[in-house]
Amino acid sequence: MADHAGLCVHGRVVSARYLQELADAIQSDTKTCERIRFTVQQWAAAAAAPSNFLALNPDAQKTLIESKGESLRQGMMNLPADMQRGKISQSDESRFVVGKNIATTEGSVVFENPLVQLIQYKPLAPRVYARPLLIVPPCINKFYIYILDLSPEGSLVRYALEQGQGHQVFILSWRNADQSVADKTWDDFVQEGVLDTIEAVKEITGEEQINTLGFCIGGTILATALAVAKARGEEPAASMTLLTSMLDFSDTSVLDVFVDERRMCRCASRPSAARAVRPPGLMRGVEFANTFSYLRPNDLVWNYVVDNYLKGRTPQAFDLLFWNSDSTNLPGPMAVWYLRNTYLENKLREPNALTVCRQKVDLSSLTLPTFIYGSRDDYIVPWKSAFASAPLLSGPQKFVLGASGHIAGVINPPSKNKRSFWILDSDADRLPEDADTWFDAATEHPGIWWPTWSEWLAANAGEQGKPHAAQGSKAHPVIEPAPGRYVLERDF
Repeated sequence: MADHAGLCVHGRVVSARYLQELADAIQSDTKTCERIRFTVQQWAAAAAAPSNFLALNPDAQKTLIESKGESLRQGMMNLPADMQRGKISQSDESRFVVGKNIATTEGSVVFENPLVQLIQYKPLAPRVYARPLLIVPPCINKFYIYILDLSPEGSLVRYALEQGQGHQVFILSWRNADQSVADKTWDDFVQEGVLDTIEAVKEITGEEQINTLGFCIGGTILATALAVAKARGEEPAASMTLLTSMLDFSDTSVLDVFVDERRMCRCASRPSAARAVRPPGLMRGVEFANTFSYLRPNDLVWNYVVDNYLKGRTPQAFDLLFWNSDSTNLPGPMAVWYLRNTYLENKLREPNALTVCRQKVDLSSLTLPTFIYGSRDDYIVPWKSAFASAPLLSGPQKFVLGASGHIAGVINPPSKNKRSFWILDSDADRLPEDADTWFDAATEHPGIWWPTWSEWLAANAGEQGKPHAAQGSKAHPVIEPAPGRYVLERDF
């Protein structure tokens, strides 16, 4: 049996190698070739690993014998349950409740519209900077509002609020799109999502300018919004922080494989036979989630296949994976505009090539100080793509490169004293044009980059004074406690 299993594994490895060579030999356009290679790699990850099959996995066989068949029975129950959900379980979701043991930093919803709720957090320091900070998380794939406030010790929100930081912190909570907002466009996300909430923050705090932070696509939306405001003759932001964000989509890494005209059009509609699983006009979050999982199939797919189905185990309770299992929908018109004008045509980087909210968008008009962060192992926003934002902007800039990936590189609190980051030790306001030139001149520092960002932010935050006793204002009274009801609206 062992010899037979060995032959099976050898045969799969040879087949995988042959298919890879065949894919490399195909004569076609670049994107088609990349898509074929990616598909072959996914097959190889599944077929060439003996642990993915019960007959070739001694640990799963041992569990089967010791449990007297119970592990296989439980695995066969787990499989249809996951098929019904449309995704593989990665965490025991019953152990977490948003607002109870996830996203627990105290605050209030002080403004809302059909797209977003605005949360104002309660100050945690005796003195706060006058100029508030508005965080614009991504609206795609996940509820990023609570990845930034996952736990008290791992919360970027709490870190900015605490003693020694003393920032007034606001954050957007994007709505999980349903039919009521299925027709919302990129213009709506810019105006209703960002510009209207900036005005609410200014009114509540009495400040003419605020500090802003955008994470991933949140940074893309934020930069677009500030360029629209600049075209209107307005400058509502004193600074901008871009965390793992792209403004130049020249290099989108493996995500480019998934974006083409056909897939883009599917964001807005579906054949009638599929409308039972995807409401018309919406891009379902579970489809984004599955796509991102298959970017790292061994870590986010096949090990859970083995544990959940071959060994019949229930996933452990892990807050980061609970968040990773959550997903949000997007309005089709917004998704189509975004994919076409960024991933497909890369027009955002071109001055005046796009019209948003009836204004020509020119990112070079933005002269505000900008802090740009990239993660060295990021497979969603390659760090050189994050760096490529710098030449498009005209103001003073600081670039920081962190270790690890898209999420772990960002959510890495100083208390853990893990990893490292790279930064130029000089005080120059402008960065080199080339990312490799920057890296050659940068110095690696142990620990996390949060204190470096906080020091930079404080320089743009004005004077410190006593915090206001109440949240909201007469024009924007408290609506409900944080994290608000939008983040509680699950996928459907």
